[in-house]
Amino acid sequence: MENEVVGGVHWSFWVIGALTLIWNVMGVINFFVQLDPEAVAAYRESERVIIDGRPVWATGGFAIAVFGGALGSFFLLLRRSVAHYLFILSIVGVFITVAHTFGLRVDLNFAEILGTILMPLLVAAFLIGYSHKVKRKGWLL
Repeated sequence: MENEVVGGVHWSFWVIGALTLIWNVMGVINFFVQLDPEAVAAYRESERVIIDGRPVWATGGFAIAVFGGALGSFFLLLRRSVAHYLFILSIVGVFITVAHTFGLRVDLNFAEILGTILMPLLVAAFLIGYSHKVKRKGWLL
């Protein structure tokens, strides 16, 4: 199974595509949940400070990050090269969102830093690199 090809690409392509689509769709769901004040009231204080103090430009960055990532993962699974450019757009949105978070100087614990800052950056950077790699291999059209 190590070198098994499915649909003209290595099986791991489909696994990575599916997992990153799930990750990014969870971000889209999180975006919509954060629009509901009652749902936000159940969040930790540090998270509420970030959400309640988020200006329009940072909310736009958040939307670009999650929708760009979800669309990128969708097009990755469709084996379209536009996925790479959507991932680049997505990381720009992540940087905008992170800039706002850093600007607030909120006291975050390690888990919050990992979940709100590091993981989105790492996943977005990975997807840019991965989509570039599979594009060079000819797996994206």
